[in-house]
Amino acid sequence: MIVQQKDVHGGIAAVVNGYYGSRLEKDFDITYIESYRNGSRWQKLQKALSAYRAFSRLLKERPPELVHIHSSFGPSFYRKIPFILMCEKKGIPVVNHIHGADFDAFYSNASDVAKKRIRKIYGKCARFIVLSEEWKAHIGVIVPEEKIRIIENYGIPEKGSDIEEWNRERPERKQVLFLGEIGKRKGAFDLPEIITEVLKKVPDVRFVIGGEGETEVVREKLERLGIPEETVRFPGWVTGEEKKKLLRESSLFLLPSYQEGMPMSILDAMSCGLPVVSTNVGGIPKLVRQGENGFLCEAGDVRAMADGILMLLLDEKKRKEAGDRSLRIIEEEYSLLKHIEKLEELYREVLNNRQGSVGSKKG
Repeated sequence: MIVQQKDVHGGIAAVVNGYYGSRLEKDFDITYIESYRNGSRWQKLQKALSAYRAFSRLLKERPPELVHIHSSFGPSFYRKIPFILMCEKKGIPVVNHIHGADFDAFYSNASDVAKKRIRKIYGKCARFIVLSEEWKAHIGVIVPEEKIRIIENYGIPEKGSDIEEWNRERPERKQVLFLGEIGKRKGAFDLPEIITEVLKKVPDVRFVIGGEGETEVVREKLERLGIPEETVRFPGWVTGEEKKKLLRESSLFLLPSYQEGMPMSILDAMSCGLPVVSTNVGGIPKLVRQGENGFLCEAGDVRAMADGILMLLLDEKKRKEAGDRSLRIIEEEYSLLKHIEKLEELYREVLNNRQGSVGSKKG
């Protein structure tokens, strides 16, 4: 499995980190090769070159029967090309697990030459994993639909008793949480206007904007709008216990994205019994059911998002019921176990096809 380093920021590492020590490792003999890390361009290049060497050694000493590559669009696509070409040379099938959300910049708006290159490389992969029906349609422009499988991301639900305890303090805090890359794609530039609208009716509300990116753009906008400094906190990129603490303390989760696959941040929030206010893009509508465990709005509709936040902050009964529903959705539909079952089913499908192909060649 070609993965990112465990401490990399973002959804890919968050998904893969759940595999370590899981049933997947008991059912399959998995070797992980890390091909990406945080850091400077030079550090990232060194990491990639080291991964190519390690993978080349593996192919000589103990060649795998299948290679599962976690990828995105843009630079991630190009970093994975050497792995795909080495697998092709050895006749090893590749499952390409696509997590990215910026398809237009990657393919739709690419030059004819770039499109041809992308189709050629993708054509060498045996199967593709995507996160939603929307992304199946996007990738279906490049590869045959029969090669594509939808396997959604997952959440790891907290205990209901713990959530009940957190719920006793959440109403007093009136804290709204955003986690993700601070930039246009995640809707972070809309946050100041959303906050302004909410403050009109809930002056003691607090917003936490966790993440990295174009933070200064958001800060400057907050200042121009006259939003008090104590209303908004920027803790930077949060992981582990720090992230869990924020999820425990917050009343609801906000993600005003313009493009998404199936965000792990929403799955994490729902796993902690939080209702969600988000947008009708990517796989989000499968997670957030309108009026049940939160509210969905059109991307950029600042007023609608503020209204959704206010409905939940001003009605504690509704907020708690929506949070309980979030937790049930994770438990019943988006558990790690269900995710791994689908993944193992795909592995066996690809391996069976490979054995049949080898058998027919020998015959």
